[in-house]
Amino acid sequence: MADKELVLDIGGVLATNFSPLFWQELSEQSNTPYEVLFDFRREMREELWTGKIPEEGFWKQLHLKFPSIHMEKAKEILISNIRPLPAIEKVQSWSKNANIHLLSNHRIEWIKSMLKPIEPYICSVTVSSEVGYCKPKPEIYALVHEQLNNHGDILFVDDQNKNFKEANSLGWKTILADENGDWIYNLTSLLSTAEA
Repeated sequence: MADKELVLDIGGVLATNFSPLFWQELSEQSNTPYEVLFDFRREMREELWTGKIPEEGFWKQLHLKFPSIHMEKAKEILISNIRPLPAIEKVQSWSKNANIHLLSNHRIEWIKSMLKPIEPYICSVTVSSEVGYCKPKPEIYALVHEQLNNHGDILFVDDQNKNFKEANSLGWKTILADENGDWIYNLTSLLSTAEA
């Protein structure tokens, strides 16, 4: 077991954030105004991310509200907008110096296949749709904190500053995943320096 804990977000860190690209593409494909679709997204966000509504329920609600949207095509568009980012290739090497945990506001159904190759290097996966809480609610951080092997040196990478407050209150050190990917080099350097 490594003496460091590394908590990684998924969307914007290991994989692309499918929103707003999904909603833009869906808007173009269905000739539905983007703003209207984005309002629907806002209405559904809490229920969808916390698992209060099953995945199929989300698609049914979308179809009820926008009957012109072809559901199978919409599902294809969504999955095509969730792609691995360069950091996913680093997980195996990072796991030599840190116990890796995933913490994400997501639907497990949409990311499961993408996470398969890195499963052997992951100690725990906490996804909002499975646990019923979303970041930045304290409960979801507490669930991850309980799974950490070492409460001394904890690094947390997320692409949104708003998710850091609760992490900081637990003593986690935070790293913002910038769009250029500079954070990958910084984290790799930090982990290898710690080993020396």
